[in-house]
Amino acid sequence: PEDGVGGAGAIGVPPALSGLKRQLMLAKLVRAMNKETSPDQAVDLAQELARLLDHVATERLSFAALENLVPANYAEHWQQTLEFLTILTHEWPKVLETEHALDPAERRNRLLDAQAGAWRERPPADPVIAAGSTGSIPATAALLSVVARLPQGAVVLPGLDRDAPDDAWREFAEHHPQFGMARLLEHLGVEREDVETWPAPGFTTGPSPRARLINAALAPAGVDAAPGIGAEAAGAALADVQLVECPTPGDEAEAIALIMRRALETPGKTAALVTPERALARRVAAALGRWDIAIDDSAGQPLARTQPGVFLLLTARMAADRFHPVPLLSVLKHPLAGCGMPTARLRGLARALEIAVLRGPRPAEGMQGLKDALKANREFREKSRKTAGEIDKFLKVLDGVTRPTAKAMDGTPRPFIEILEAHVAMAEALAATDAETGRARLWAKEAGEAAATFVNELADAGRELGRVSATDYPAILDSLMARRMVRPRYGLHPRLHVWGLLEARLQQADVMILGGLNENTWPPEAKASPWMSRAMLGRFGLPLPERRIGLAAHDFAQAFAAPEVILTRSERVDGTPQVPSRWLLRLGNLLERLGITGAMAAEPWPAWAAGLDAREEPARIAEPAPTPPIEARPRRISVTRVETWLRDPYAIYARYVLGLEPLDPIDAEPGAADRGIIVHEVLDRFIAEYGESLPADAEKKLLAIGRQVFAERLAQPGVHAFWWPRFERIVPWFIACERKRRARGFVPAAHEITGAMTLAAPGGPFTLSARADRIDRGPDGFAIIDYKTGQVPTTPQVEKGWAPQLPLEAAIAERGGFAGLDAGGVVEMVYLRLTGGREPGEERTIDLDPAKAAADAVRDLTLLVGQFDDPAQPYLSQRGPQLERRPGDYDHLARVREWRGSGEGDE
Repeated sequence: PEDGVGGAGAIGVPPALSGLKRQLMLAKLVRAMNKETSPDQAVDLAQELARLLDHVATERLSFAALENLVPANYAEHWQQTLEFLTILTHEWPKVLETEHALDPAERRNRLLDAQAGAWRERPPADPVIAAGSTGSIPATAALLSVVARLPQGAVVLPGLDRDAPDDAWREFAEHHPQFGMARLLEHLGVEREDVETWPAPGFTTGPSPRARLINAALAPAGVDAAPGIGAEAAGAALADVQLVECPTPGDEAEAIALIMRRALETPGKTAALVTPERALARRVAAALGRWDIAIDDSAGQPLARTQPGVFLLLTARMAADRFHPVPLLSVLKHPLAGCGMPTARLRGLARALEIAVLRGPRPAEGMQGLKDALKANREFREKSRKTAGEIDKFLKVLDGVTRPTAKAMDGTPRPFIEILEAHVAMAEALAATDAETGRARLWAKEAGEAAATFVNELADAGRELGRVSATDYPAILDSLMARRMVRPRYGLHPRLHVWGLLEARLQQADVMILGGLNENTWPPEAKASPWMSRAMLGRFGLPLPERRIGLAAHDFAQAFAAPEVILTRSERVDGTPQVPSRWLLRLGNLLERLGITGAMAAEPWPAWAAGLDAREEPARIAEPAPTPPIEARPRRISVTRVETWLRDPYAIYARYVLGLEPLDPIDAEPGAADRGIIVHEVLDRFIAEYGESLPADAEKKLLAIGRQVFAERLAQPGVHAFWWPRFERIVPWFIACERKRRARGFVPAAHEITGAMTLAAPGGPFTLSARADRIDRGPDGFAIIDYKTGQVPTTPQVEKGWAPQLPLEAAIAERGGFAGLDAGGVVEMVYLRLTGGREPGEERTIDLDPAKAAADAVRDLTLLVGQFDDPAQPYLSQRGPQLERRPGDYDHLARVREWRGSGEGDE
């Protein structure tokens, strides 16, 4: 009608203020109240503040009632909140007047009032029917009152319990499903007995047995609301009701998916999952993918979970974190990433960059840090020159794409709009491929359109945030995006649905699955507002949070009255036992009083769902026993790998036969290996320069060399920060140890020296190689020295042959196998343990006869080589696990936990 909502009568109603703009304007006020509030916290508080404004407008209250809340009666933080709300009362109307807009709830009130006034003055001749509303909004209740009095008007009340005793009707609390109905009838001035049954052919004139049962179960305590319900009637009412209790939410989702799948076996039959739990809805949709069934959730999904939303958040985090490894790889491996090239090529370059730069300790910040780290990785550049060149070019392309955003997010607070514009431009450039523009890919389809709308609104409203820092920007974006929903434009399946509570009020399916029936899920937890305590809400006149529980209870009662109902819940969530929904408990209590057991017995849905993935016999995993041909087996090994060969032959097979090398973790903490490399390098340079005689200021000289070596590791700043203090503690101990050794007549004869010896074996000559950290010459012979920054082998381990490194190096020295060093006897085998901890160092001499230990080690190695020169000898995994506690690099490849059993190694 012309004078109805949206017609001439609505012309004088100002538009509603954009939700995003209102949130940011309120966030600005929140930060003005408390400067210590971070921008993202202010955004979240502003969202709750907007809800409070709408709540007050919905209930048609005035903030003038704040005068009734005496600050002295509340804690100090509530007093501060009241002071802020008082200021907001005076300032916010001025803001709205400046914007020529209204709060959404106030605009809705005015439009409903305008419609009610228009119909009151000029009642329409055509029928007007208002159906399904509980009148929980006062303005809606006022409109329903007008409709009820129109000549052709009718108000259809959903689920009114006309059979409830009068004493029960008077006792209904806010959390009861009939509370809203009672209040609406009171507002309409209508008695319950005056409400007539809708005259629909084929429908019974009274409530269904199911509706009577659930109304009786939810009656107030102490009230007999089921005088006419006996065991037989209750049992009949539950004939098509099943209660499915599952161990976990995953099992619940699988069972629901199977129920929905079976519904499709009946032509034309429909099924709907009704739940407020969005995680359950997503799980069910994923489980239905087993049968290539695509359904959508009518509530939609958060923009932050969609592809374009995730990409925007990842690119923001990447720039804010100055291209740290994890956020950088998250962007480069995202499906929308293209960087102006074919996506397959980008993935290949991303993997190469990961191996060359991003694994191991974190590079320095920024794109320059990545370039420096690539230059510092000499081993990779020498081994893969072509790939290193491609990575270098790729980093230049990436630098050009991201430089404006990196500049805008350099740590200096800048206008939010400036950062947003640079970020969006970067995201579009990163999303481009060689065939499509970034805009075409990033803003495509429903999720892309929603993201584009969000960005446009944010560009319009973002000025309210003023200047923000780079670290705040991603958090702000995440907070704003989390509550932005992307809803499907069209249903994906004509007969299967996932509905929220509101959608379930308006429609029904043949099979109604009420899922997630645990306390604090359905019904939801009654959370108070951060802006008003429960006492403040009650004194101010706002409904308590329990009112929402009453609305949810009404929705449950309505859905429970459907012809075929399946109730589902999970017994544990993340390992925590769950309490069944209060409605299930009340229903169970009623059935127990009536002496009914097993009335809601369910078919074994969880077992059937689990059976879809079960095998008749569990697969048995055998221990791997590869037997490569002799020509494929290694004919050369270093002394440091002999220990690995003894303990875990499969690791030798994986590394030397398959050619697989372990990768460091991404963005790893600087570990002992990194420290060992640095300490070895520093001591090697020091001994090379001052091997013949120690200078008087030896500690100063060693520290200077240390600074030089650590400076060369600037591409990995974490290494310097983590290990330099430890190195400073090592220096005085090492110099003191050197002076003692030289006083005993030991002088460095060689350092970082390579050597080798050949063993006769059935498969042909076998070469043992070594790179000794240091060999000293003493009065009676050589001393083999090894620097250790980690654990040091014990004398019994060396004696038993499990740690043969030093004895084998001694054997090479005896045979003159070290280049430039004459053959000679070995009198000492020494480990220098350099940790930089509370005890910065330890000199541990192996208490064995070096000559005998060397001979035994050569004998054992010769036997080992001969054993593996047999083509039938397999490379077994973890031959000596009792001596090796830490996981091996290739345990996952050998599937150790599977063939050994879950009882071992699952720590």
